[in-house]
Amino acid sequence: MFEIFKIGFISFTFLDLIDILLVSFIFYKLYSVTKGTIAAQIFYGLLFVLLLSFIAQAANFKALGWLLKLISEVWVIAFIILFQPEIRRLLVLVGKSPITKIFFKTAESNLPEIISDAAFELAQHQHGALIVIVKSVGIRGIAETGEAINSKVSKNLLRSIFFPRSPLHDGAVIIRGDIIEAARCTLPLTSETSVEGFSLGMRHRAGIGITEQADVISVIVSEELGSISVAENGKFVRGLSKDSLKHYLRNSLKATRDKGIRSIFEQMKKNQLSNRIENI
Repeated sequence: MFEIFKIGFISFTFLDLIDILLVSFIFYKLYSVTKGTIAAQIFYGLLFVLLLSFIAQAANFKALGWLLKLISEVWVIAFIILFQPEIRRLLVLVGKSPITKIFFKTAESNLPEIISDAAFELAQHQHGALIVIVKSVGIRGIAETGEAINSKVSKNLLRSIFFPRSPLHDGAVIIRGDIIEAARCTLPLTSETSVEGFSLGMRHRAGIGITEQADVISVIVSEELGSISVAENGKFVRGLSKDSLKHYLRNSLKATRDKGIRSIFEQMKKNQLSNRIENI
């Protein structure tokens, strides 16, 4: 193994560096998950016990080493019991990572169902709405024009935001993944004022305008007509039913996920090919 440096008879190799980085990453993730909770204090105590055990072994403290040995025999079970909620949250974060989704098939997102149900009920009450779903690249600049929400998307939350008396109803909601990032956001307007004889209002022009500048889907509910429309890549489709909107969103989001996975595998193949050329 490639040796980086040597102190006396102790050599520090590249494998040791990887080992330290992995352990540091694990401890960092544990800290980030437990930060702000009671478990954080327990985590600090555990680090102190580990440090004390290391010092006791290095200094050959027999009594202290014996006491810490008794603690270490049950610390794994105690760790699982004390950190059960945090371990569950950490495993959920690992399961949601893009790398994990490549190798393991996860349940499909229910975002199309939530959006279509919320849009249908808003249309039934003729409550205007503008929902922007981010497909690939985020639109942080647009999200910063509104009020930060950062809450899991739900039908009732969307209905509450677009209730006419709500202070957040005027503007767009930005959804990324299954999280509502912001509400009452200001969107750029398209230069078009009508599509196929249909006169576009400000809400519809904003819904189309953002799709001309970003990889997003806009769902627009008309306050005057109680109709549901969708915009993507500057194209506008109106008069959708709840089922047709659900079908459209499911197909569009699925195509985006498949495209992302293909691009990752293509990049991996390119890297393998370049490594083979370098070896030649």
